[in-house]
Amino acid sequence: MAPSSRNLLVWLHTVTSVGWMSQALALLALTAHSMLTGDRTGYEMAHLLDTHVLLHLANAAILTGIMLAAMTRWGFFRYWWVLTKFAITMTQLYAAIFLLSPSLTALAEGRRATDPALLAATALMASAIAFQAWLSVAKPWKRTPWAEARFDVPPPPGWATAVTVLALVLDYLLAEVVFGHAAPLFTALTAVGYPIWRGFRLAGRTSGRTAGR
Repeated sequence: MAPSSRNLLVWLHTVTSVGWMSQALALLALTAHSMLTGDRTGYEMAHLLDTHVLLHLANAAILTGIMLAAMTRWGFFRYWWVLTKFAITMTQLYAAIFLLSPSLTALAEGRRATDPALLAATALMASAIAFQAWLSVAKPWKRTPWAEARFDVPPPPGWATAVTVLALVLDYLLAEVVFGHAAPLFTALTAVGYPIWRGFRLAGRTSGRTAGR
């Protein structure tokens, strides 16, 4: 992978991940304030941050992480630390979409008085991101049983990084200008489409080597 493309993705992944964690801590502080004082303003501010800031940062952190795994030798299932990060990310994504955001919306709109579980959820989110950062730095544990002894990763195409950035920009515009809520359409297409494309490419290279023997 070209150093400039890799550095750009690593930088984006680092910045958005730190931003995601900072917003989770902001949600923790605001929801704790409303819970202790009874003032719903904290819930309203937390809902605003969740809808217009945290979700975009989380979206960008997840996509850049997936693309870094797909475009480099790390892969998705070759190293325990990468697989652990992926599992934590998918858990966070599910919890944010189906648990945290609906609860925060209900609190901001006054349909619910309080929700102690929300404090635990935001604290766990920030802690999980911090743990994932440690995994990225320390890279602990050995390779998984599914890691091949030799694994040649074809160089990613020059357009892959550009497509990643474009997908994030388009999804931000869709959410903020068109729909008024999170709509990670291009992110999902890129996150799913590129690994599938790479899988077919690897299969083609393997078939070509086998045929040439």
